[in-house]
Amino acid sequence: MANFEGQEFKINKGLIGFLVVAVITLVILFKSAVTMGAGEAGVVFKTFSGGVDTENVLGEGFHVILPWNKVIVYEVRQQEVKEKMEVLSSNGLEIEIDISIWYLVDFKNLPRLHQEKGINYRDRVLKPAMRSAMRSVVGRYTPEEIYSTKRDAIQIEILDETKTILANQYILTERVLVRDIALPSTIKTAIEKKLKQEQESLEYEFKLIKQKKEAERLKIEAIGKAEANLILSASLTDKILREKGIEATLKLAESPNSKVVIVGNSDGMPLILGNK
Repeated sequence: MANFEGQEFKINKGLIGFLVVAVITLVILFKSAVTMGAGEAGVVFKTFSGGVDTENVLGEGFHVILPWNKVIVYEVRQQEVKEKMEVLSSNGLEIEIDISIWYLVDFKNLPRLHQEKGINYRDRVLKPAMRSAMRSVVGRYTPEEIYSTKRDAIQIEILDETKTILANQYILTERVLVRDIALPSTIKTAIEKKLKQEQESLEYEFKLIKQKKEAERLKIEAIGKAEANLILSASLTDKILREKGIEATLKLAESPNSKVVIVGNSDGMPLILGNK
């Protein structure tokens, strides 16, 4: 009986050892398996061999790493960051501007970004660059230009200056959108009134130009008619007029309702007198 119990104890001890090994193996596999989702990339931190792996980036899909290493996941698809702040125009007026910027992290240099900037890179690097660019660009324009005619130019210039500031910072900016520009109500009203007056002035100027062109057209037409009459008058000599008169008289004489009486006239033209 004692031997049987010892055998059972040995069997149970072996089973326990197997289960322990299996659990450890599963834990290691679980810790070693990493899956990157769509639009994600991973930076590997090697705990016992040099820290951040600056040579390799984990792309989308399944990966196996050493269980004691760590993976820091970053979003690498296009992202948006918004910023609203008050800045001064060229004449010192305070203006509130609200913008969005579309950006990407530099995939190839993602380990460098993590090593030098960290996961809070937006607050540490991107937003300060945006604020600096906004102050610099808006400070070149008057409130009227900012509100009415220069929004597209402001967007381009903010983007260009942000790119310059972020050079070698592993962040790629793609586009800047000015979502809103808020001026003091009195300034906004004055600008809108001025723009309305300018529009009315342009419409009036267009009407004047149209009337002037119409007058020129009529003048040219009148000159053409006068020149044509002069040419016609110059070509109508006495002989031609007499010949035309004779032709007309003959046609009238052929009418059955007319009685022809030809009398010598002072200008030599025949006359038709009386009816049938």
